[in-house]
Amino acid sequence: MSRLYDTVEPSVVDEEMLQKAVEEQGPKEEAGKIAKDEGIDFGEVKKLRLDFKNVLKIDNLWCFTNLVKLQLDNNIIEKVEGLDMLTNLIWLDLSFNNIEVIDGLDKLTKLEDLTLFNNRIQTIENMDSLSNLHVFSIGNNNLKQLDNLTYLRRFPQLLTLNLSGNPICELEEYQRFVIAYLPSLEYLDYRLVDDSFRQTAYERYEISIQEIQHDEMQAERKAIEEKESAQQFALHKEAYVENLNG
Repeated sequence: MSRLYDTVEPSVVDEEMLQKAVEEQGPKEEAGKIAKDEGIDFGEVKKLRLDFKNVLKIDNLWCFTNLVKLQLDNNIIEKVEGLDMLTNLIWLDLSFNNIEVIDGLDKLTKLEDLTLFNNRIQTIENMDSLSNLHVFSIGNNNLKQLDNLTYLRRFPQLLTLNLSGNPICELEEYQRFVIAYLPSLEYLDYRLVDDSFRQTAYERYEISIQEIQHDEMQAERKAIEEKESAQQFALHKEAYVENLNG
């Protein structure tokens, strides 16, 4: 489920690596020569491939503010970090690394496609801000808790999910549970979800799902009330300060 350190020295993403990667993926021949001579603005780059680079630590990507697609697969990355400035990212591939914890994705609110296939992850977590997630691949990890999958209910646009190769897939209720609790799914583990199976799965867990829906509605109502309360407090505070200032 992970990659061992190669005989090549582990590397960090530095300016030299980035420059070379951008040049390799940029225009060729005369146009490429002109771009190289004039210099490439990292802020204009839309796609970047840093796969198979033996990267250990993600770093120095802060200039790529317009990046929409980033490939960091097939490295030896242990921690998801250094991505906060990539707020326009839509597609991120971190498959075939040594990641143990999902983290460092808070700022990627536009992300639609996330691949964490073949890592060491045990828990799906720390993804609350990814409200636009459509595709999520986390197969070949170490997920064991069926209940943990209900975390994915917070992604109403999630259409494609890959969990294949996890210990959880060996459980008898695995497919029924996933389909029942994640009604938006169209594809699970590379297969189209059958409508009749979806209905059967829902009926199997109907009472539990209704309880969760009730809790979700209460939590949403509480969040709205807290937001409104905070807004009112801010207004009152502003008015108070204005009175003090005359």
